[in-house]
Amino acid sequence: MAAGAAEAAEVAVAVVEVGSTRQFEELLRLKAKSLLVVHFWAPWAPQCVQMNDVMAELAKEHPHVSFVKLEAEAVPEVSEKYEISSVPTFLFFKNSQRVDRLDGAHAPELTKKVQRHVSSGSFPPSATEHIKEDLNVRLKKLTHAAPCMLFMKGTPQEPRCGFSKQMVEILHKHNIQFSSFDIFSDEEVRQGLKTYSNWPTYPQLYVSGELIGGLDIIKELEASEELDTICPKAPKLEERLKVLTNKASVMLFMKGNKQEAKCGFSKQILEILNNTGVDYETFDILEDEEVRQGLKTFSNWPTYPQLYVRGELVGGLDIVKELKDNGELLPILKGEN
Repeated sequence: MAAGAAEAAEVAVAVVEVGSTRQFEELLRLKAKSLLVVHFWAPWAPQCVQMNDVMAELAKEHPHVSFVKLEAEAVPEVSEKYEISSVPTFLFFKNSQRVDRLDGAHAPELTKKVQRHVSSGSFPPSATEHIKEDLNVRLKKLTHAAPCMLFMKGTPQEPRCGFSKQMVEILHKHNIQFSSFDIFSDEEVRQGLKTYSNWPTYPQLYVSGELIGGLDIIKELEASEELDTICPKAPKLEERLKVLTNKASVMLFMKGNKQEAKCGFSKQILEILNNTGVDYETFDILEDEEVRQGLKTFSNWPTYPQLYVRGELVGGLDIVKELKDNGELLPILKGEN
């Protein structure tokens, strides 16, 4: 019993609780030479309580790492300084400088990041310069990854700050085609892009690799009607569906893909097509809700899978089965009928 109590006390001490800005800054100074992992948490969030347990286990495995928990709403000055907008969030510090970040209750990822930082140690100056150069190459690739690139907090489907949400709404309203990068997913990109673009906040919008600006700039461009001339437009749905149905001579719109059907009907139609020996392409409707719903109206066919030959709808599984049984399928697929 005494041994168990001692072990519990050891774990309790392993994770330090910080209750003030002054205490946090003092801890940063005292632990400057070691890795410091700070959990911004809230007692009302069950996932935070769970991650505190994960931290306690990590503290036992890594006695030279300092683990800290800080109640985000109780110390707002620190939370605001480090842009903590949701809990749980983990920040990693080395030499009193923030070096990494993890948003969300991802125990395996937290473990991986702690292990990586423990094993990496500190870099000599020449290595740091090399890393910086590599980062700039990566940022250039990212900003050129699509004609219009949005660096934001979260995703277009789930923005994680009000400014990012407004930006997405404006782009969608103007039917602008864009790709996005969640800066919460990569702390190196999040910090590096601020220097690379000389722009300190997010979201950031790029066109052809050039920074256009943040939310205020985009609002100004919208008001002056310049936004539509700068950003590439998304093709209208009907035009997009025409292109997709003509992408290959034989196109199958299905749930899943050639390698893995995700419903019984799609699996059966794949087997039939594979037995014909005819080349065909597939489109997974589960990955694009706009296409999934739009194609039903476009083709006037309410279900999936749907088979197209040279842009014309042949039908679904029942029709394809009938054509196969009648010996008509192969000539149709080859464009002979």
